[in-house]
Amino acid sequence: MLAVFESVDLRSADAVVAALVAGALANRTAPCRRGSIDVIDGAAAPSRLIATGDLHDNPVHLARAVELAGMGDPADAPTAHLTLHEVIHSDRLVNGVDLSYAALVRVALVKAAFPAHCHTLLANHELAQIVGAGIIKDGANVCALFNEGVEWVFGGDASRVQAAIGEFIRSMPLALRIAHGPGTPDTLCAHSLPDPMLMDRFDPDVLGRDLAEADYAPRRGSAHLMVWGRAQTADQLRTLSQRWNVGLFLLGHEKADRGVMLVPPNAVVINSDHAEGKYIPLPLATAPTPELALSRAASIAPGPA
Repeated sequence: MLAVFESVDLRSADAVVAALVAGALANRTAPCRRGSIDVIDGAAAPSRLIATGDLHDNPVHLARAVELAGMGDPADAPTAHLTLHEVIHSDRLVNGVDLSYAALVRVALVKAAFPAHCHTLLANHELAQIVGAGIIKDGANVCALFNEGVEWVFGGDASRVQAAIGEFIRSMPLALRIAHGPGTPDTLCAHSLPDPMLMDRFDPDVLGRDLAEADYAPRRGSAHLMVWGRAQTADQLRTLSQRWNVGLFLLGHEKADRGVMLVPPNAVVINSDHAEGKYIPLPLATAPTPELALSRAASIAPGPA
């Protein structure tokens, strides 16, 4: 196990709550935090990104991503910035319940250890878990299975753990913006972008302000719309690119059977949870293109020893 994960007993309510609260504090107070998003200078060291997609409680791939960014030990200096999102809701149940709270705790530990370099992006499964909007997958309500897992492990302390989970999720930034210098479009990493049909409900200025409770409201709040959107169109991407000064979007949420997928003209979807899962290592000193991002995609599965 990575040293960064070893500092917490995942069956101790006190330890789990402390880790989640520390992660929430790191999200809110990190030097890169600007309103609802993280912002970094692509030219500043380390000028490299490890971009991941949906993880869905794949512990091997989570550990691999953390290692690739040089964050396996809190005593080490990170070698890259790292995006993590869609962490919870596993296909692998234990005694019929979902124990992916543990993955969320591990992500909080990484954020607390590397607040300026680990970017824990809000995703639809995490948001659904705290606003009570159920997600049905293979005939099961994954939010209910997650709650049952927390209750099974922590019993009478489950409500304290759930409160800390909510605090950590509400602290998550909507996106990571990577600035590449004057006159050059930025790169934006986010779980998703709004559905084109719901853009009339979306506040595009949400990236420049703090999130309010109304932003989390199902099907109406701007944070909810952003993390749940699919089927982005070329016209919509061009409009958001111009509004936000973005040249490349790195997203998750959509299914990419081979781990990465281009959504023309300038969005790349990444999946990191399945056997063909990928990550994208990108140099940041100059603005990367969609073509470069696709060409750099690599398997996130650990290689042979």
